[in-house]
Amino acid sequence: MKNKAGSASYTMNQSARPLSAIRIKPAAGNRRRGWLTAGAMTIPVALGRGGILANKREGDGGTPRGSFRPRRLWWRGDRHSRPQTFLPARIITAADAWCEDPKDRHYNQGVRLAEGQGGDRLKRADHLYDFIVEIDHNTRPRIAGRGSAVFLHLARDNFGPTAGCVSMTKSAMLQLLRRLGPRTKIIIG
Repeated sequence: MKNKAGSASYTMNQSARPLSAIRIKPAAGNRRRGWLTAGAMTIPVALGRGGILANKREGDGGTPRGSFRPRRLWWRGDRHSRPQTFLPARIITAADAWCEDPKDRHYNQGVRLAEGQGGDRLKRADHLYDFIVEIDHNTRPRIAGRGSAVFLHLARDNFGPTAGCVSMTKSAMLQLLRRLGPRTKIIIG
């Protein structure tokens, strides 16, 4: 199946099916690092500075323990062509942001901000958010203060800890995206 996203086209490999589940476990001796297993692939990941937490709270730096589903891929179309994936995908624009304010009715949702308006922008100068897999942590129902903006995204050069997300290298992300679909379970813990 051929598709177009802007001027970049891609071909989806129909012989590969989405994975039913991926698992993320902490690394022995380092709660800020972990291993992601997806089928036969095992890749190193960076976790939140608080490690994997069963009782996730806003700002605690913990990666939430539980079973989640990917909702969609957000990607920087100005830097990369659309990657192969079974997920719905959306190009990140300068107006895209994420609401992390527990008092806001848009808490833990993507929002669009006007130029000059403050907020957690998804279009960043670094490359951490060049590819973001939005997961359904704290979405149904959304509970104020239970954590927001938990994504799979790209890792820092030093593989430093995240604020609660799971991060990986670009090559690992592109491999993983080829096998992620909306029904893939993301099991953390």
